[in-house]
Amino acid sequence: MTTTLAIDCGGGGIKACVIDDAGTMRAQPVRVPTPYPLSTALFVDTLSVLARGLPKADRATVGLPGMIRHGVVMNTPHYVTKSGPRSRALPELVTQWTGFDAQASLAMALGLPVKVLNDAEVHGAGVVTGQGLEVILTLGTGLGCAVFDGGKLAPHIELSQMPVKTDVVYDNYIGEPERRRLGDALWSRRVVRMVEGFRPVFHWDRLYIGGGNSRHLTPVSAKRLGDDSVIVPNDAALIGGSRIWLLESQ
Repeated sequence: MTTTLAIDCGGGGIKACVIDDAGTMRAQPVRVPTPYPLSTALFVDTLSVLARGLPKADRATVGLPGMIRHGVVMNTPHYVTKSGPRSRALPELVTQWTGFDAQASLAMALGLPVKVLNDAEVHGAGVVTGQGLEVILTLGTGLGCAVFDGGKLAPHIELSQMPVKTDVVYDNYIGEPERRRLGDALWSRRVVRMVEGFRPVFHWDRLYIGGGNSRHLTPVSAKRLGDDSVIVPNDAALIGGSRIWLLESQ
């Protein structure tokens, strides 16, 4: 049975586990805080150390925040900053991360076939049914988005950087700092308004709400999301690490 090293890289933490084709974890997941400032070399070293603490796998999947195209980082909002989300971007890190071939670098460091994708895309792979147009929105440090059509991953849309109003993008409008500032009730209403705004844009058959902050949605707001919406557990990001290989081979 094929095993996959699944690594979910967030703004606040990096979590990894080894999972088999049946979705069974071969060891307890391990997690470390995301180190800042995070050079590309430190990023690769951090993931390599996590991998060494887990059972040997046949391949690896890494989910990263930001615009990832064919394993290459086009833009990542958090990892270019001095001390994490919402802190000052460092020009030298912007230069390092822009165009960084994360897939090739990690394949060399880990000695495994590697897929590097946007983290919401990996999360979505863990929950989609393959029926119709399925969209996943992940709520965490910021906002993640992925679209699957008939189980096939569509080109990435970086909704997190889309303006909500002047000088405010969705990452800052719906992310963790705003949840803490507003409280769960007001923040949950904001999520509902966001979903209602996106509904006529995508016309999805099914919407999945995931990410670590999905658990903070109030029951009233969760009900208002509608019958076409499902709240999914955050460990889908690790399960998706294995399942994305199957989806992309079909």
